[in-house]
Amino acid sequence: MIRDITIGQYYPAKSVIHRLDPRVKIVCTLLFLISLFLQSSILGYVIATAFLGGVICMSRVPFKYIVKGLKPIIMLLLITVLFNLFLTREGNELVHVWIFRITDKGLNVAVYMAIRLTYLIMGSSIMTFTTTPNSLTDGIEKLLHPLNKIRVPVHEVAMIMSIALRFIPILLEETDKIMKAQIARGADLESGNIIQKAKAMIPILVPLFVSAFRRANDLAMAMEARCYRGGDGRTKMKPLVYQGRDRMAYAATLIYVVLVFCIGRYVPFHLWIF
Repeated sequence: MIRDITIGQYYPAKSVIHRLDPRVKIVCTLLFLISLFLQSSILGYVIATAFLGGVICMSRVPFKYIVKGLKPIIMLLLITVLFNLFLTREGNELVHVWIFRITDKGLNVAVYMAIRLTYLIMGSSIMTFTTTPNSLTDGIEKLLHPLNKIRVPVHEVAMIMSIALRFIPILLEETDKIMKAQIARGADLESGNIIQKAKAMIPILVPLFVSAFRRANDLAMAMEARCYRGGDGRTKMKPLVYQGRDRMAYAATLIYVVLVFCIGRYVPFHLWIF
């Protein structure tokens, strides 16, 4: 399970998506995620599937890496689907067993919610797979730059987000090493009930927190030793400049959002799955 978490990982490849400005990828990802909640029709999700599939193909990131990131949220996805399935009372009744009642509206809501969560994770993964942490920091800082006028520490916020993303794969690797070391010493992390499994995680969490604090302290000392000062007056080796491909990406994403919004909200025939 630890190895299946892909948040914060970067997949190096030579693709159009990798060469896009990080600001474009951040904004387009947000627009795609918003579009998933702007419509609730089959045609809208067909267009969203085609758009996401085209981006995945252009990114040249193996599909198995993207699907891999879905494994850690399977339980959350299952709980969300079950809640929407059994707690939605509107619509025609399909199944009624004891206290469980399934309606056609609940079935549609559950399916749509599962698709939204799946596409949300996949769309976010594409952004992190194709953008280095440094580029992501520069993009966030540039997008939030107007907030400096109201004294928001934009550079510090962007740096915190970048360090957090960078530390995710490091801490996951450290967790995997600690678990293997504990298993090699005879620790049983699989058997038992939930309480026993939670107790078995204590020997893992303690050294993990110690390692995380040690790494954070080393990073702070390294930045201080190099006289790191962010914010005003700081120059960049590669300043962000919009290219023609960036404007085309903006245009394609806006066309997609308008198309999905119009079809998903204003098309007169609303298609139900069941």
